[in-house]
Amino acid sequence: MLVAVGISRLSAADRGMEIPLWQGIEPAPDVVETAEGSPLPKRFTVVNRPSIYVFLPPQGKANGAAVVIAPGGGHSQLVIDKEGWEMADWFNKVGVAAFVLKYRLARAPKSPYTVQGDALNDSARAIRVVRARAKEFGVDPTRIGFMGFSAGGELAALIETRFDAGNSASTDPTYQASSRPDFAMLIYPGWRPDTVITVPKDAPQTFLVCADDDPSHVVITVNQYLALEKQGISAEMHIYSSGKHGFGLRAPASQEVSQWPERMKDWMVERKLLPQ
Repeated sequence: MLVAVGISRLSAADRGMEIPLWQGIEPAPDVVETAEGSPLPKRFTVVNRPSIYVFLPPQGKANGAAVVIAPGGGHSQLVIDKEGWEMADWFNKVGVAAFVLKYRLARAPKSPYTVQGDALNDSARAIRVVRARAKEFGVDPTRIGFMGFSAGGELAALIETRFDAGNSASTDPTYQASSRPDFAMLIYPGWRPDTVITVPKDAPQTFLVCADDDPSHVVITVNQYLALEKQGISAEMHIYSSGKHGFGLRAPASQEVSQWPERMKDWMVERKLLPQ
């Protein structure tokens, strides 16, 4: 069922509080598909009110790391259940705070938005909000990462290469915060051939994963890895023989690609983003 919504806070107990990214504007409502029996949206097809949904791990399990998660959907929708809520739950189980990003969709019908303008600005703002409110969320402002799936992987590649240090002269504490992620994860990332992504020498350490039977996305994954390596950026890449596109956390246990979250966890432990 598709409905227009203007959510300010979801009622799921201690799970999925929504925080608007931009104040002082009241644009048209979002369009969302709901799932029966779930308080959380299943899919967005129009986003006019970008936000982050907050998923904090149990207090005794939290280790201070945090990740902003950008779901995919070709910039025409947000597959926010599979590549948002499910990933947030996984991170919470290993003690990481998760912030699921609802960004503006540049390729939704009649959309006035752009990827490298509005969606990228939403990504930068999400990192700034988490960093500026790190104490409130119980996270370490030096261990805030950005993960993107598919089209969200394009945003991950853009924010890890087009960040800034913030504006110390701003009266808004959020704008004072840096938009640079401390680490990035690109999960079967994808973008158009005319998109130019130039990796700077201070890009963050990066984890990349894709399946070999996902031809267009595997080429992008490998090229981004090589660009990071060329600049001396620490990167780890996993290419699985099968899995196709969009496997998320739903790959069958019989497929090797189902092990990618454990490899990512190992990567985070090795880089001291997670405790041993």
